[in-house]
Amino acid sequence: MTLRLVLASASPRRRDLLASIGVVPDAVLPADIDETPRRTELPRPYAQRLAREKAAAVAARPEATGALVLAADTVVAAGRRILGKPENEAEAHAFLTLLSGRRHRVATGVALRLGDREWTRLVETQVRFKRLSDAEISAYLRSGEWRGKAGGYAIQGIGAAFVPAINGSYTNVVGLPLTETAGLLAGAGLTVTYEGSPA
Repeated sequence: MTLRLVLASASPRRRDLLASIGVVPDAVLPADIDETPRRTELPRPYAQRLAREKAAAVAARPEATGALVLAADTVVAAGRRILGKPENEAEAHAFLTLLSGRRHRVATGVALRLGDREWTRLVETQVRFKRLSDAEISAYLRSGEWRGKAGGYAIQGIGAAFVPAINGSYTNVVGLPLTETAGLLAGAGLTVTYEGSPA
């Protein structure tokens, strides 16, 4: 019997990353959960908790019965502060100003669920931003790329020009650490072909 895979995320970036290793979900069912951080919750436990809660919420849906559910949550952290998806341009400006000229961490919690079984991983990458000028921040805000992105930037887009160095997984910063995710999927019994998607 072929194992069905359900992706508990609406992120096109996660779908593209999975496709690059030959994994195409049978269904995409975004999780609808409260993503508010708990009081004093730190970035790493927060990312892991949300990934597990998303996987559990989708696995409980009738259309995911008997399927392997993959969920992930990516968090940008400046020290102990969690930088989520900016609600508006002013918040995106504040995030970029905070990240300018300093290192920050990106943590992704990954959770797989099949019935009562669960597999999890947490991957962290250190990212260094160059010092951003007011003109660079303003131009980036005008691009609109910051919308819907944790920390207010996309390393796979224009935001790459702000990042002189990373230490760790690049795909983790994009939104899904591929090495670890492929290992989890294979360990759960899903075939990972590594054939990639057509160019």
